[in-house]
Order: sequence, then C-alpha cells, then structure tokens
Amino acid sequence: MISRYASPQMTAIWSDENRFKIWQEVETVVCEVRAERGEIPREAAAEIRTKGDFDTARVLEIEATVHHDVIAFLTNMAEYVGPSSRFVHQGMTSSDLLDTALALQIKEAGEVLRASLIELLDAVEAKAKKHQNTVMIGRSHGIHAEPTTFGLKLMVYWSALKRGLDRLDYAQNEIAYGQISGAVGTIAHLDPAVEAETMKRLGLTAAEASTQVVQRDRHANWLQAVATLGATIEQMAVEIRNLQRTDVHEVEESFGKGQKGSSAMPHKKNPIVSEKLTGMARLLRGYAHTALENVALWHERDISHSSVERIIFPDACHTLHHMTSKMAWLIKGLVVYPDNMIHNMEKVRGMYFSQPVLLALTDCGVSREDAYSWVQRCAMRVWDENLPLRDSLGQDDQITGQLDEATLDRCFNLEHQLRNVPHIFERTLALKTW
Repeated sequence: MISRYASPQMTAIWSDENRFKIWQEVETVVCEVRAERGEIPREAAAEIRTKGDFDTARVLEIEATVHHDVIAFLTNMAEYVGPSSRFVHQGMTSSDLLDTALALQIKEAGEVLRASLIELLDAVEAKAKKHQNTVMIGRSHGIHAEPTTFGLKLMVYWSALKRGLDRLDYAQNEIAYGQISGAVGTIAHLDPAVEAETMKRLGLTAAEASTQVVQRDRHANWLQAVATLGATIEQMAVEIRNLQRTDVHEVEESFGKGQKGSSAMPHKKNPIVSEKLTGMARLLRGYAHTALENVALWHERDISHSSVERIIFPDACHTLHHMTSKMAWLIKGLVVYPDNMIHNMEKVRGMYFSQPVLLALTDCGVSREDAYSWVQRCAMRVWDENLPLRDSLGQDDQITGQLDEATLDRCFNLEHQLRNVPHIFERTLALKTW
C-alpha cells in the first residue's frame, strides 16, 4: 500500500518483521507441543524457544539465493538455534506455516478494522440522534418524494454498517483456521493431536480437512465482508456528494482553515473525502473478486494464489481501515444546513403530501384509480402553474366534493407524517451489541 493510505497499525501487522515473528512462534509452538508428547527432547524445545530468532535483512538475503521464503527463514532461524534446529519444521510443509501465519495476521488486522468500524458506528449514531428531527425531503430517482429526517437517513446507514460488523465478525471466525497437516494435508508425519494443540495455543482452530493449503473459500468470504463494508461506506459517500452539490447544499464536508478546493477557482469547496472513499470502494470489490479467483487451485495446491494474496490482503486492510477512519472523521465534522433542507422542500410547494390525500380519498370510498388520477391532475398544475398543492386541491370540485377543509388540513400535517421516526430509531438501535 502506498504511504498515502497506509496506517501505522496495518503497516506493523503486514510487515516482514511481524510475519517472520509469527512464523517463529508457529514453529516454536509445534516443537513445544511435540516435546510435551515425548516426540522430541524437551531440552531442544526449550532451546528453540530461548535461542530462536531471525534477522529480517538476513532472511531476505538468503531468499535472494534460494528463491524460497520459508527455507530462507528456517535457514536463518537455524543460525540462531544451532543443532536443535533439526527438530524445527519436522513433518511440516511450507503452507502449514504460511497459512497458519496468514490466519493470525488477518485475525490481528480484523481486530483493528473492528475497532475502527465501531468508532464509525458511534459517530453515525451520535450524528443521527442529533438530527433525528431535522426534516428534509426524501428523494427517489433524484426527484422529491416524501419528507424524511436527516437523522433517519443516517440511521439507515448505521443499520447497514452494523450488518457489516456482523459479517466481519462471522468472517473473522471463519478465517481463524490453520493447519499443521503436512504435504497434501494427510497429516502423514505428525500426530493429528499436534495440529489440534498447536492451533489451540495459537488461538486458532485446526481446519477439519485441508489439502496442502487451507481452502481459499474462507479467505474469499473474508474479503467479501470487507468489500461489502466498503460498498456501504461508498453509499454514504455518494449521498454526501449529492447533498453537497451547489444546487442542493444541504450538507457539506468540513473545510479546514487554509484548505483550498481548486487550483483555478478560489470559490470551490469540493467533497474530496467522499469522492476518495467512492474510488477506494472500487478497489475492495476488485480484491474480493480476485480472492474468488484464488479458490480453484490445481489438485492439492499450487501457488497461483500466493503472489495475489501478498498484495490483496495487506492492501484491503489498509484500504478499509483508511475508509472507516476517514468516514468517521467526515461524519463527526459534517456541516448540516437545516434551513436549506426546508428551503429545498418548499420548492415543490407541498406536493410531498400527495399520498396522504390519495389515501384520504380512498378512505372516503373513491377507487384508487380515480383518486390517483384526481390528485395527479392537481399535482401537475403545481408543476405547470407553480401554485401550492393545497390551493390546487381546493380548486378541484371532485376532490372538495369528497374531502372537507379539516380533512385536507390533516393530510398536510408534517408532524403526523414523521410520527414513527422515533420508533424506527428505537428498534434499530436495539441491535447495538457493543
């Protein structure tokens, strides 16, 4: 990941240093489990624990000659351990180490992503509660529809982010599997109990059945969860971009002192963070698609997935972490213009009350087809003649023949139309589990 979008936490997790550190721990724990079972000398396992070490530069130097990262690491580790290193990696294959370590790295990264996502959820919840009663027009097809509140709009996103958290949690559990099953996965050279106990001590679960690799449907599912979260953040970003348009101007990204929006036009304040997040979501979908391509490997294994995963997992983690952090920042500092929201609503001169009038007519016994036609006729006059819908309805003999003034007044009651918004908040926030 380029430094522009890399976070210190993810950089540390996906560094060569951390990867080799995990490799050392996996190899050491296997030896300790085998020593406790009497399969290798206890003194050797103790020596592997105390003397075991590596030098990242040295590992990479050896790899440049042998062209095999695991062999390079084992060679360097042996330089520290000495004769007892002959017990390291016995009965194992490279993927036992690689896949188990990858699961541990993903587990670490997922915990960072989870914490960042909860920060975003909390930011959205706080802003939603603040604007629970901030009335604005709801739009469908980009056209004014019926009133909603800005808080409810945010609560819809909160709900989607919560589902994303649930998916991530599920995917975290599904990815937390490793193996010490040897070449082609038959556990031919170690007791199955070694694999089970090693995974337990590492905080993983032994894959119930594997080839030479842990099956990649697990990894694909994890990246699908990541990509779906990215899509939700994109949904939020696209809405903010639309609401910040000059001819709408209902919200606005925070614009810092000294910030500039355009190299040519000094007046510009552009939704640059939302646009960036929209683009980054496309990367996550690409990573998820690529992970699906990794599921079908040749026979018991090939390494066509390996080069891909060296890129997509670190980059996906960096990308989503950046997206959750920046969206939390954006939501916390988002400028909201309630007066502009009301002003925009008034542009359609009450047409967002057309459905209550339609329903009132059907309650009076008018067929839905006739009621729709009558109200639509009046609404078209609003479009064409720029008069309020209430006036247009009052001038229509068929409608006034069915609805008295008091009934029409009730149809134009904004508070009544939004009366159930608090209920939606209550049932949605009941899903909060942290």
